[in-house]
Amino acid sequence: MKKLILFPVAALLLMACNTTTKKEPITVKYPATAKADSVDTYFGIEVKDPYRWLEDDRSPETEAWVKEQNSTTFGYLDKIPFRDGLKKRLEKLWNYEKLGSPFNEGNYTYFYKNDGLQDQYVVYRQKGDEEPEVFLDPNTFSEDGTTSMSGLSFTKDGSMAAYLISEGGSDWRKAIVINPETKEIVEDTLMDLKFSGISWKGNEGFYYSSYDKPKGSELSAKTDQHKVYYHKLGTPQHEDNLVYGAKPEEKHRYISGRVTEDKKYLFIYPRTSTSGNKLFMKDLSDPNSKLMPILDHTETDSYVIENVGSKLYIVTNMDAPNQKIVTVDASNPTPDNWTDFIPETENVLSPNTGGGYFFAEYMVDAISKVFQYDYEGNLVREVNLPGVGSASGFGGKKEDKEFYFSFTNYKTPGSSYKYNVESGEYEQYWKPEIDFNPEDYETSQIFYNSKDGTKIPMIITHKKGLELNGKNPTILYGYGGFNISLTPSFSIGNAVWMEQGGIYAVPNLRGGGEYGKKWHKAGIKTKKQNVFDDFIAAAEYLIANKYTSKEYLAIRGGSNGGLLVGATMTQRPDLMKVALPAVGVLDMLRYHTFTAGAGWAYDYGTSEESEEMFNYLKGYSPVHNVRQDVEYPATLVTTGDHDDRVVPAHSFKFAAELQEKQKGTNPTLIRIETKAGHGAGTPISKTIEQYADIFGFTFFHMGFEELPNQAVLKEFKE
Repeated sequence: MKKLILFPVAALLLMACNTTTKKEPITVKYPATAKADSVDTYFGIEVKDPYRWLEDDRSPETEAWVKEQNSTTFGYLDKIPFRDGLKKRLEKLWNYEKLGSPFNEGNYTYFYKNDGLQDQYVVYRQKGDEEPEVFLDPNTFSEDGTTSMSGLSFTKDGSMAAYLISEGGSDWRKAIVINPETKEIVEDTLMDLKFSGISWKGNEGFYYSSYDKPKGSELSAKTDQHKVYYHKLGTPQHEDNLVYGAKPEEKHRYISGRVTEDKKYLFIYPRTSTSGNKLFMKDLSDPNSKLMPILDHTETDSYVIENVGSKLYIVTNMDAPNQKIVTVDASNPTPDNWTDFIPETENVLSPNTGGGYFFAEYMVDAISKVFQYDYEGNLVREVNLPGVGSASGFGGKKEDKEFYFSFTNYKTPGSSYKYNVESGEYEQYWKPEIDFNPEDYETSQIFYNSKDGTKIPMIITHKKGLELNGKNPTILYGYGGFNISLTPSFSIGNAVWMEQGGIYAVPNLRGGGEYGKKWHKAGIKTKKQNVFDDFIAAAEYLIANKYTSKEYLAIRGGSNGGLLVGATMTQRPDLMKVALPAVGVLDMLRYHTFTAGAGWAYDYGTSEESEEMFNYLKGYSPVHNVRQDVEYPATLVTTGDHDDRVVPAHSFKFAAELQEKQKGTNPTLIRIETKAGHGAGTPISKTIEQYADIFGFTFFHMGFEELPNQAVLKEFKE
């Protein structure tokens, strides 16, 4: 019998509670998945797509398939003996008060709060020393908790506000305008915003972004012409002024508009993909001014972070892969007039402003360091952070004398701190009271060599005193794409995993942003295999150094990380026991034909752009590389039926391929969450159920017959 490391008291509890359940194999019979004669031709090569019909999310056949698959999956998961114990422990650990960092708007201080197990965070506000009151409670937006709030924006004086809601996890939003003082809705709801914020122009109106509603399914049909609108309060939405995005020949798939804090300028950021943007400026003090180009190409990422009158401060990676801040006058703002303000360093810069200062956060091997600068570019101080991990916040309004920042790492729940901008001193504002002791755990950062010799950092977290015997259940989590950095942060779910003696390991793969634009570019298009090689090498390191072994290793990732898991398990099915691809991009030949997927071409390339790119994508596309009669790891694919970012058809087709071709007894199941999207806004109750299912499935297929953690056992006994 395989067991996790037990402390003596846990062993006694095991004997006392007499709840050991003999691990028996669970048989599974997959629903039949019909095949169709669908074929695409790329550069003279025919590619069969027998499960193309699953792309139609509105068809009764797809609906029936989803129900049958869920019935099979949940029937299987119901038979895992310790799944309910995991759920109870997750609920118990999750049930603590969580508080967001406060922010000031008008006469009030606002903050987000969750009492413990509320499906959605509640927005509170407080005036002076008065008792806090509920301002907005998204838990009242729908009976099942699946309508979430995804943005809240106030006018500069705090007299008006607009908030965005998402229904069922979709990226489509509604905007609701309210009077904060009375909490009354002041006009009709704006519909069909997407990938948008709210940026107010004074008190009379605001800018937002959206697409034209697509023909066909709004959850899967292509949307590739983003637009920025101006909405004047009191007027119907159909009269909103189109500010940018009218030219059909310009496929700007993501466009945002932002007004400066002093309301003097509007900046427009058109993007053709997820990387690189044009930059336009409009002087709002002159009603006759036109949009003026600052950058008319998308070869760099550049945005205006601050202005003092006509002096603009621009964050850019132009000739600076790790980013820098430059200054320029708005009268002549093109790059040939830029002057370095905070020059590029060897570490990646992520700046913010507040209280009349700049705060330059740097990633040093994915760990935060923060430096404070004045508006002349002079270094004021390095902020001594509470520990080694990730800091966020460090921003506010120009007139703020204090603001709040948060700090966390893989073993430390996030706490918030009140920072004095003049003295640099801070005090703890809030610390969670959670049934988890960080002192019982340790985190270490190691560096290992990838296939081509590139050094890759990885942070490994687990209980202190762990024996390196190759028998520790391990989750290897990765992403590796879109210039996104994985920095240390606490997860309640991962805390439960580590309580059970589990290891949680996170490598910083190429394709991410941990080492700037060069690191990102080293993992895109025809270099994407570098990302998979980095992940495979991480697994090999953990096995070679006896942290774990093939029998105790699970790989996990979501979205682009779901692609990572899918590619890794199809290339190296011998390397892991369990695979957990979530909301993954898994059909690399057709990803760009759904919703805003064409915007990902900077990272992936497309199957239509060249024969070389088609062959490269086909060579690793998970859907197209499931081979007949190969023993793949036990696999639990997860997705949401309202995911309109990475449409669930990716996961549907991958699961169907695995179920058809899998050799041996390892199950290949798909768990399809209903009224859920890509992840944001998922109710806490659903999130807990997902973790219980994922961890239960993982432990079960690593061969464990029971879980030794005394907190879980206590729940069993009760």
